[in-house]
Amino acid sequence: MKGNFFYTVLVVLFGGCLLSSPVGSEEIGRVSTTFKVIGANDKIVIEAFDDPDIPGATCYVSRAKTGGISGALGVAEDKSDASLACRQTGPIKLTEKIILGRENGRRVFKKSTSLLFKKLQVVRFYDRKRNVLVYLSYSDKLVEGSPKNSISTIVIRPWKDATDHNKAPAVQ
Repeated sequence: MKGNFFYTVLVVLFGGCLLSSPVGSEEIGRVSTTFKVIGANDKIVIEAFDDPDIPGATCYVSRAKTGGISGALGVAEDKSDASLACRQTGPIKLTEKIILGRENGRRVFKKSTSLLFKKLQVVRFYDRKRNVLVYLSYSDKLVEGSPKNSISTIVIRPWKDATDHNKAPAVQ
């Protein structure tokens, strides 16, 4: 019996570690917010992800990451604080499902923020009247969700493909 319990705990821990790595996002940067003598510092992490259904739509999420020994081991529960900014980064062409509202509330990003049961999620809506994509970030938990949330919008405009946009700015 003890062997089965130990095996179950290992599977849950390993599965939590797998879930903690964001699929389809890339870390842009991080800053330390609290110094910890032992273990990792508390941080704010910035990640970017592209909307999987809409090329040309990119979002940036900043979120709290708990440090200390539990944070270094990947078992700490991160705070529900997050901020979201989304921008048009290329030409946007919407599918019929999105235009008709059939994809409203579709999850476009998910990041585990605790070992078990808590996630930071981003869902997308389309405001047809204003031709605007609306992204909502929120934290959920199996027992009780968090009212902390953030929204960002992308006004869909014609994209001008200028080669100068892809060049690095000149250093003076």
